[in-house]
Amino acid sequence: LPFTLLSDEKKEAVNLYSVWGEKSMYGKTYMGTLRTSFLIDPKGRIVKVYEKVVPADHSKEVLDDLTRLKK
Repeated sequence: LPFTLLSDEKKEAVNLYSVWGEKSMYGKTYMGTLRTSFLIDPKGRIVKVYEKVVPADHSKEVLDDLTRLKK
């Protein structure tokens, strides 16, 4: 891969980005990583946060936003 992957064993990044929280599945609640994506501009600024990401629709939404930002 042309980028470094993050390992967050101490949950430092998930806490900094507020993506660690309560989840539920099959009637049970538990703590885990919330499905969230960040669109980051070339200067390293977060320009959009996508919460409760649905993988099937997400790539099109991000691509549309990238196209708008390039204008």
